[in-house]
Amino acid sequence: MSNVADSHQQRADATITWISGPVLRASVARPFSINEAALVGEQQLLGEVIRLDGPYAVIQVYEDTTGLRPGDIISGTGTALSVPLGPGLLGNIFDGLLRPLTVQGHYVAPGISNSLDTNKWPFRPRARVGEQLEAGQLIGVVKRDDARLQHCLVPPGVSGTVIDIVQTGHYPGDVPVCVLRDEEAVEHPVCMVQPWPVRKPRPVQSRIPVEGPLFTGQRILDCLFPLACGSRAAMPGGFGTGKTVLQETLAKWCDADVIVYVGCGERGNEMAGVLHEFPQLEDPGTGRPLMERTVIIANTSNMPVAAREASIYTAVTVAEYFRDQGLRVALMADSTSRWAEALREVSGRLGELPGEAGYPAYLSSRQADFYERAAHVCTLGGAVGSLSIIGAVSPPSADFSEPVTTHTKRYVRSFWALDASRAQARFYPAIHPLNSYSQDIEVLAPFWSEVGNPQWPVQRRRFLGLLEEQAKLERMA
Repeated sequence: MSNVADSHQQRADATITWISGPVLRASVARPFSINEAALVGEQQLLGEVIRLDGPYAVIQVYEDTTGLRPGDIISGTGTALSVPLGPGLLGNIFDGLLRPLTVQGHYVAPGISNSLDTNKWPFRPRARVGEQLEAGQLIGVVKRDDARLQHCLVPPGVSGTVIDIVQTGHYPGDVPVCVLRDEEAVEHPVCMVQPWPVRKPRPVQSRIPVEGPLFTGQRILDCLFPLACGSRAAMPGGFGTGKTVLQETLAKWCDADVIVYVGCGERGNEMAGVLHEFPQLEDPGTGRPLMERTVIIANTSNMPVAAREASIYTAVTVAEYFRDQGLRVALMADSTSRWAEALREVSGRLGELPGEAGYPAYLSSRQADFYERAAHVCTLGGAVGSLSIIGAVSPPSADFSEPVTTHTKRYVRSFWALDASRAQARFYPAIHPLNSYSQDIEVLAPFWSEVGNPQWPVQRRRFLGLLEEQAKLERMA
């Protein structure tokens, strides 16, 4: 991205004519395309084209627009909004645009790009010169001392014969480690770090049925309302019911290979607790530091609202990258309500006709796009991987009939309702067993039968029946 920025410093593809917070209108000198990334103003703030209107383009800027004025220059990159994916992700902390926070000081400077990783990583080749490789197949592996083994794969849309590959050693992430030549004699250099558009799902061979649960370490979830590996769950709850604490607990104890934790709009003190605590924890499965399998994306409520909207797509793209390596990935989103509020604010600045509660009319389709990226798949390289999404929802006054919660219920298979009265009574987790459900029961019954508990569905129904009888007697009393 930094090279792209340098090449566009002297070229004016558009000029600003109108500004409203993170949204601006520009008079274009060349055709733009929807979702094209743009560099705005002297500081080259990152933005994205979200609407085309004749000779004008509407651009959503993902940074603070203070200081921009009509007449400032905009340059297009010619590519969609993308993030670099590579071996430097695990164990690090990023903002909503995948810019590392650990090297930025107290604040991210305006115009800092999520440029390709130039750090040197230990690469070990697994392909040979003359070998025919297809998209998604293994080129080599990267084994850092402070992270799990990672695979370097042929990117989607590329295939050919290996004509050159480096020897075992340390190489920068943006330097080609392999060169492929396709049938048309076109050469394709492949780096360890590869960019991918965040709004475009990464392709797979096929989606396959789930095979087992994602164990969370919470008995009420694993026994009563399980989540299949590659499925989707939501945990709605009012203020103080323990959504963030439960999300952090699942990130610590679930049996996924990789955890992607995204704080999309939560308060800064909550994310500060995550950033302080996670690097000190131990992975219960391996005994190694928990951060070796974790990627944290922090986009708190005081960060630009437009970047909050992008952070969800950034996180799920990172999760798909690890899923394509044949890993079990769990994505924790806290909270999708703040993400929806970002959509509402941007929609209001665009002057769009609001839907229920002021949210944009396309809220449900955006939620569907996000949750549908969870899946149990056969990857392009033939491996089996999964991506499970667990999203927290923060309905105002714990009103589960509000739009975000209502639409979320349409797209998730497990619904873990957090109850304020149970939280006040010191239940943890404060999940109400009669307001929660899981649609993965039938697909997981064969798994429990194989591991020695064929009576699990019957026992579960009996247990919930007793709880329902208790609630009925309490109402009568």
